[in-house]
Amino acid sequence: RPRCGSRTKREWRPLEDRSCTDLPWLLLFTVFCVGMGSICSFTIVTGGAARLVFGYDSYGNTCGRRNEVIEGVRLSGLDHTDRKFIFFLDPCNVDIVQRKIKSTALCVSLCPTEELKTYQDLKSFAMLNGSELCSYELAGHKYPALPERFSKCPKLPVPPSKPLPVFNRCTPVDISCYAKFAEAVVTFVSDNSVLHRLIAGVAASKEIIIGLCVLALVLSMILMVIIRYISAVLVWILTAMVVLGSLAGTSVLWWLYIDHRLYGNYTTNQVTEEAELNRENGQALLVYAGAATAFTIILLLLMLFMRKRVALTIALFHVAGKVFIHLPLLTLQPFVTFFALLLFWIYWILVLLFLGTSGNSVQNEETGLTEFRLTGPLQYLTWYHAVGLVWITEFILACQQMTVAGAVVTYYFTRDKNRLPVTPILSSVLRLVRYHLGTVAKGAFIITLVKIPRLFLMYIHNQLKGKFLITTLSPALCFFIQCTTCHDSLIRSFISQNAYAATAINSTGFCTSARDAFVILVENALRVATINAVGDFVLFLGKVLIVTSTAFAGVLLLNYQRDYAEWLLPLIIVCLFSFLVAHCFLSIFEIVVDVLFLCFAIDTKYNDGTPGKEFFMDKALMVGTCTHKTATSCGQGIGHHYWT
Repeated sequence: RPRCGSRTKREWRPLEDRSCTDLPWLLLFTVFCVGMGSICSFTIVTGGAARLVFGYDSYGNTCGRRNEVIEGVRLSGLDHTDRKFIFFLDPCNVDIVQRKIKSTALCVSLCPTEELKTYQDLKSFAMLNGSELCSYELAGHKYPALPERFSKCPKLPVPPSKPLPVFNRCTPVDISCYAKFAEAVVTFVSDNSVLHRLIAGVAASKEIIIGLCVLALVLSMILMVIIRYISAVLVWILTAMVVLGSLAGTSVLWWLYIDHRLYGNYTTNQVTEEAELNRENGQALLVYAGAATAFTIILLLLMLFMRKRVALTIALFHVAGKVFIHLPLLTLQPFVTFFALLLFWIYWILVLLFLGTSGNSVQNEETGLTEFRLTGPLQYLTWYHAVGLVWITEFILACQQMTVAGAVVTYYFTRDKNRLPVTPILSSVLRLVRYHLGTVAKGAFIITLVKIPRLFLMYIHNQLKGKFLITTLSPALCFFIQCTTCHDSLIRSFISQNAYAATAINSTGFCTSARDAFVILVENALRVATINAVGDFVLFLGKVLIVTSTAFAGVLLLNYQRDYAEWLLPLIIVCLFSFLVAHCFLSIFEIVVDVLFLCFAIDTKYNDGTPGKEFFMDKALMVGTCTHKTATSCGQGIGHHYWT
């Protein structure tokens, strides 16, 4: 048995042996995850998590516990064991830019449940409930007579408030106190506003929305079954639709141009401006018609040149349908991945909020109040945490791709389908965890290296928007952002996905697998182009079909909502959800097709059907690719040249 990471000779031996791949990257990723966990531990140990949940006053004291004295901060180190709620003296004084309340905060034992209009009411509330709402150094029974009451007591009248469910902040029950900074928003959501009517439409149509979302889920499953059984008819129909649509569009553009020329010559002899405008429109129509003609000619030539190779795409779709019949749990992979991502994102956001209340105590120069900020080297923890968001997210997505690839590879290279593992997907997951986590971590890191500069450039672009510098640099920034976006898509869809499949086949590291997969795909460039052109277009039209079908059903059902504005937003929500569901299902189908093609290309390159080199492929692939000989002859080892 080879040691982890060792392989002396390069050869394709699918599923015959396994070895650990990219082990150093697994160790690096483990260390990085330990660092992510250490950030969370840091926020808990230093009190950042407690300050976020329980809140802290303007003097650095955490509510609900005994505090230590902070050097240089008065009224710090108080015992707030019985004071569990945060109360703001002026809760309506909000800084929209900094997204925080610019008011003195105190820890109190009880939030006022009724409106307090006078300082005598403040005194009565303190005496009856033991909750003093003025600054700590003021005695409750002296509130009405103290000269400091105007600056160190809450602004009158004090609105009734209640604590938030998780975060113990006293929040005013009546949000009208925020009218100073939200007057435009309050006006927009008034009884006669469009937003109010849209929200009301969503609330009134919630049952229909849920039903339509279930319909989108069912339609996605039905479409996968349809692709399985009528893939040939579907592909040829859609191909014919593309050709006919291109011809029709080109013809319409030329007809519009000819009609415009005739109409323009007849009517534009009187007004000079109108004649100039018509001339420009005529030139634009000529350009559009010429571009459409060139596109149509190229499309027809491609269809003519690759018509025989479309049969391979049809066969791959057919076999992909068989894969889902044997491995039905593949359809659950998007939901498992989404659940894992959701858990991680919730954790990431919580830790980010904890970081916002961690660090050293700093007095705000403007207000004189105490805040907690990360200073010095600690401020780089936020950047580390941001990198973790991208890398671990990509790692989870890569695990899904590797799991699907491993299950499909097991299906393809198992000659007797009745002898498949009881749970091929679970076997693929166990193989991933045991051997290939390092490869997944390395592939995710490469995507992270591409994505982070793009996010950084987008951040700079947004921060400098409207300034003179961005006016000069905007074209260059946009160009680099587009380049990194294209590079990200290329690495994700073409290199990483095929590298994971090659790793699942032959248990090699990421770079070796990416190189081998790239060589195989280049050798089959025309087939790859056909599959990408026809297959991806079919799947895209499938997504459009599901969205339009769901939208049509939504229009019929929501039409009972007589006001158009009331069911416009529900229909948009349904369309977005249906596209998301269709994308999740058909993207898994697309991954299966791509992995099947790589397996097929390797199978035909190293096997010819002779004894000892029998094909692994399904009979449907033989029928779909033997265009010069019969399928039986292909299976008897006619030769490698008939396959290429």
